[in-house]
Amino acid sequence: MPEAADLAAALSSSRPADEFGAYVAEHGTPDIVEVLLPDTHGVLRGKWIPGTAGGKIWGDGVAIPLSIFGLDIWGREVEETGIHIETGDRDGICRPVAGTLKPVPWSPRPAAQVLISMNEPDGRGGERPWDLDPRHKLAAQVARLAARGLHPCVAFELEFYLIKPAPGPGGVPEPVFPASANGPARQNMYSMSDLDAYAGLLHEIREAARIQGLPADTVISEAAPGQYEVNLYHRTDAMAAADDAILLRRLIDGVARKHGLRASFMPKPFLDFAGSGMHVHVSLADRSGANAFGQGEAGETLLRNAAAGMLATMADTCVFYVPSYNGFRRLVPGSYAPTSVSWGFDNRAVAVRVPNGGPKARRLEHRIAGADAHPHLVLAGILAGMLEGIEKGLEPPAPLTGNAYEQEAPLLSYDMGEAVRRFAGSEFVGRAFGAQYQRVFAIMKETELLAFERRINLLEYETYL
Repeated sequence: MPEAADLAAALSSSRPADEFGAYVAEHGTPDIVEVLLPDTHGVLRGKWIPGTAGGKIWGDGVAIPLSIFGLDIWGREVEETGIHIETGDRDGICRPVAGTLKPVPWSPRPAAQVLISMNEPDGRGGERPWDLDPRHKLAAQVARLAARGLHPCVAFELEFYLIKPAPGPGGVPEPVFPASANGPARQNMYSMSDLDAYAGLLHEIREAARIQGLPADTVISEAAPGQYEVNLYHRTDAMAAADDAILLRRLIDGVARKHGLRASFMPKPFLDFAGSGMHVHVSLADRSGANAFGQGEAGETLLRNAAAGMLATMADTCVFYVPSYNGFRRLVPGSYAPTSVSWGFDNRAVAVRVPNGGPKARRLEHRIAGADAHPHLVLAGILAGMLEGIEKGLEPPAPLTGNAYEQEAPLLSYDMGEAVRRFAGSEFVGRAFGAQYQRVFAIMKETELLAFERRINLLEYETYL
């Protein structure tokens, strides 16, 4: 594993001496600064800090308990992790991520926001990256690639639903375009009228992204009523690309709330309609900045090795990409969500797709992740898999053509329990992400799964009472 100094270098470039001062000079002093720390599940936790004290974030840092990375998806302490009160519940020191201090245009009062990452005191008056912060897991893989002279170029695509607020406690939310009572279910894929219907909201999303410097690209109406997709331009900084995805989710939800709606990144909110995914496009640049996948025969070999590594490690890291009980409902045949450990050229039914394009655009598209997954962990799993294939010179199976759902290939797990067991027992996961992270992450997901398995659903009562 890279040393702490290597991780720190991968986490951010040189920080401006007075980033907050420059912000105040341009935008004025905000009422509050929202410090945002993505937890193990990608849920944003943190604090509001008065704008008059904002500069301290860049000096003293922000104290938050290290155990925040031992909370489950409901924000409850998972005592089995062993990182809560039994440790004294010590504070970590959170540092701002360079370049993420931005205005919050949907806020009713002047507000700024900044991403932070967690360090722990090293006992000698210094700090080291806190091992359980997912941002450091991605930084480690970026540093490993950099040591080989390779640098990931990354773009995320995010799908989501616009939904009406649930009608009271226990109510089920509805998409903004309700299903028709007569005739077939409304799909209206790539519909311009569905864009026009919420043009004000969607344009506000684009404008907020511009203000925050998020590289938003295409907005399309997706494969279900009220489902949309926002694509981000590729980034030559992999850490920044994952940060963009985290912040874009917050932006979309913030603007939707302002309009009296919710934006849901739940991977399968409606059984009768398409699920929402997070597709990730990755290429590798060499030291000159050229696309290493586009360098003739050597580039093709590198691409095949990288794809083979992604496939070989896919089952072990599946719970990074499908981290929720609901997420496994999305992986069904015919849904354009992959169900097998497979790859192919310009084929949207496989897990790893090689899109069409010339040598400069040669890349791999990872299609498994649900929209609720943690972007830093998703990308860390992808890059670790690519490295496994490159370092071992792995060769992939034959690429699939046509309908991959009807062809022979190893199946992805349809079951969260199986995915967690594979992760917990994986030699590769322990080697790539460390034994402590493997243990704690598995415990939290086992606890989450148990909470669902202990609950009797309404259909059981209706059927068996």
